[in-house]
Amino acid sequence: MKKVLKYILLFVVAVIAIVLIAGIFISRDFHFEKSIIINAPKEKVWQNVGTLAGMDKWSPWNDRDPNMQKSIQGQDGTVGAVSTWKGNKDVGSGSQTIKKIEAPNRIETDLHFIEPFDSRAVAYVNLTDEQGGTKVVWGFDSRFPYPFNVFSKFMNMEEGLGKDFNGGLAKLKKISEN
Repeated sequence: MKKVLKYILLFVVAVIAIVLIAGIFISRDFHFEKSIIINAPKEKVWQNVGTLAGMDKWSPWNDRDPNMQKSIQGQDGTVGAVSTWKGNKDVGSGSQTIKKIEAPNRIETDLHFIEPFDSRAVAYVNLTDEQGGTKVVWGFDSRFPYPFNVFSKFMNMEEGLGKDFNGGLAKLKKISEN
C-alpha cells in the first residue's frame, strides 16, 4: 500500500513539475478576433459601435441573461465612460471602460471581468471601408496568468468564443443594414 501511494505521489509531483516548466515556455498572450462585412457606410456602423449603449444593442451575452443589471457612468461615447453589468452565472459581472476612440474607425475598451473569475482584457472594434460597405473586426487581447497559460493549449477558443462573436457580429450587421 505504501508503495502505491509513493508512486501516486511521484506521479502528481511529476505532473505539477511538467506544468510549471511548460508554463515558462508557452506564451501568456492571447489574441482572438472575428470579422464581418456589413453593407452599410462606416458612419452608420459607427453609430452602433462608438458608444457603450450602441455596443449593448448587439451584445451576444444579453440573450444569456435578459434580467442582467446594467448601468453606464460618465458621458457615453467618450474616453472614461464605464459600463458595468451583473448577471447570472453565464454572464458573470464586470465592467467595460472606453480607453481610446478614433471615430469612425476604432474604439478600444478595457474589460474587467469580476465573476466568475477575475481577469482583464483590451477589446476593440475596427471599421474599414470595404467595397461599398464596411469591414468590422471585433477582438480582444488578454494574458493568461502563469502557470495557467499551459491550459490555453488545451482550450478551443474558437468553439468557446467563436459562436458568441459571430452571433454578435450578425446582430450588428442586421442593425446596421436596417
